[in-house]
Amino acid sequence: MSPERPAPAPPAGGHGRRFLILWIASSVVATPLVAIFLGPAMPPGNGSVEASGQVLDNTVLISAVTPVTIFVLLFLVYAIRSFRADPGDVSDGPADRGNGRIQVAWAATTAVVVFSLAGFGTYELTKDGAGGGQGPSAAFVPANHARAMDIQVIGQQWSFTYRYPSYGAVETPQLVLPADSLVRLHVTSLDVVHSFWARQLGIKADANPGTDNIVYLQTKGPETFNIRCAELCGLWHGYMFDTGRVVPAAEFTAWIAKERTYYAPIEQYLPKYATSYLPEPVDRAG
Repeated sequence: MSPERPAPAPPAGGHGRRFLILWIASSVVATPLVAIFLGPAMPPGNGSVEASGQVLDNTVLISAVTPVTIFVLLFLVYAIRSFRADPGDVSDGPADRGNGRIQVAWAATTAVVVFSLAGFGTYELTKDGAGGGQGPSAAFVPANHARAMDIQVIGQQWSFTYRYPSYGAVETPQLVLPADSLVRLHVTSLDVVHSFWARQLGIKADANPGTDNIVYLQTKGPETFNIRCAELCGLWHGYMFDTGRVVPAAEFTAWIAKERTYYAPIEQYLPKYATSYLPEPVDRAG
């Protein structure tokens, strides 16, 4: 008996249709799962409106890239399995001159994806500023920005302190924010470049000497968040961290009143409140 011959490979068109069906089916199943389960679980969380916006952005991006990732991995597996050379076959195979329709479809699909994501990202940026510092004159401001509560974030080697100009410019070593409030942070530095990063709130702004770097923040419910310096700022940069709190409005009112009373004896020694400070570089440890 003669050995069985392997089944003939499908024509090129058959490969294309088969791969396309596999890719579409896989994408239809995987993309909703990624959008529903993986996207919302990504950082930074939902500690503020800005943080929630970043989670939405990340969900849209990872959902958009899911079909692309599946395409690349599936094509790799399909090609290895379907176009494997027979043992002992050392020929180069048939010449491939390309396929104009595939090239046009690839370019068109890529353009649609890129421009769609660019439009979405631009809209998100103009809506809330994406939680990043916008310099002394913020280009993207919330609709009710005039009612925002001002708080100054002062970076120095190696800690952050916080001034509340609406409450006698009292300066405290801990950042406490009222819940469900719009806050305008004025980020600056007394010495070198720092970077104020409140991860769970989704905000990050550089603290530059002599510069007022504004970032808007819309808090939600009570939250405890980590504060880090995200810019190498000297010997003890790694120890420049703190924990901040978002508390109910009544608790914030009681806290700030207590802080004003506690720091009243040294209020006369504090410099007059300004949106930025540029002191003489004396006794800096950087």
